[in-house]
Amino acid sequence: MRWLAPLLVALSAAPALAEEVGRVGVDWTGNDIVIEAIPDPKVQGVTCHVAYFDRSVIDRLSNGNWFEDPSNSSIACRQTGPLTLGDIDKSPGGEEVFSRSTSLIFKSLNVTRIFDQKNQVLIYLTHANDLSQGSAKMSISTVPLYGSVKN
Repeated sequence: MRWLAPLLVALSAAPALAEEVGRVGVDWTGNDIVIEAIPDPKVQGVTCHVAYFDRSVIDRLSNGNWFEDPSNSSIACRQTGPLTLGDIDKSPGGEEVFSRSTSLIFKSLNVTRIFDQKNQVLIYLTHANDLSQGSAKMSISTVPLYGSVKN
């Protein structure tokens, strides 16, 4: 049973799991815009919705670049219940809340939470990470705390 405690700690530190809540077809080849709900694992009462492009097999075959989806994404985060702030990273670099691979090896879509302590606001940034070159495509959403947070 000694292994159980480290396992529970590792699982509680893992990024959030997303749930697909919408899928909109955008063309005849089967390309879709996917919308996922992502509850913040360390801030009870906050849910983010991320939209991103999902390439179809037909698009991959006809246009090449088989193993990669575009970096475009959008995010909206809202208070969906009473706010309880867990042990979050309060450094300027923030903390990863969610990550999804968008290529075979090197590229991912990420959601990072940054705490603006002075203004009492949680900032959620969606962006792409790429091993070889960065992307300027990003989107942010904020959730004001208004002093309603329990620790």
